[in-house]
Amino acid sequence: MKTKADIENLPPFYSGYVTHVAHLPHHEALVWSNEQLQNILLNVSEERGTYAYAPGKWTIKEVLAHIQDAERVFAYRALRFARNDDTALPGFDESRYAPESNAHARPVETHLKELNRLRASTIDLFLSFTPEMLRRTGIANGNRISVLNIAYVIAGHALHHVKILQSRYGI
Repeated sequence: MKTKADIENLPPFYSGYVTHVAHLPHHEALVWSNEQLQNILLNVSEERGTYAYAPGKWTIKEVLAHIQDAERVFAYRALRFARNDDTALPGFDESRYAPESNAHARPVETHLKELNRLRASTIDLFLSFTPEMLRRTGIANGNRISVLNIAYVIAGHALHHVKILQSRYGI
């Protein structure tokens, strides 16, 4: 079973995420992207967690909550499609989720622990899928995507935010 990203059948919007991890098997991509995220966040202080690089932009804690929210949504999509559920799934409005995430009520350390537990659960989910399940596809946010490619989107999305945290937040 091919366990690398299927770039030809990837909705174009996600290609920027997937290029970060397309060279790895899907489970390794999930592990590696989490390691990268955890490594850059190890020394983020509680005070720094409330930093936003410009007015109207998310704080570091809100970025972390967004990564968690997106991973949950994508993992749910993968579960539905892997279980052969052909119901088209809606998109989600990340700009509406962030202010409702309660991100600032939780310490940075709590976000990091939650990210680790969530990623471990996501990895377990994808490792439970058979090759046939990984090949299955479904419609999410008006785009057809495979279960396998969703793993790459999850991993690449986290790395996309690692790069933003480094370049715009100075982490």
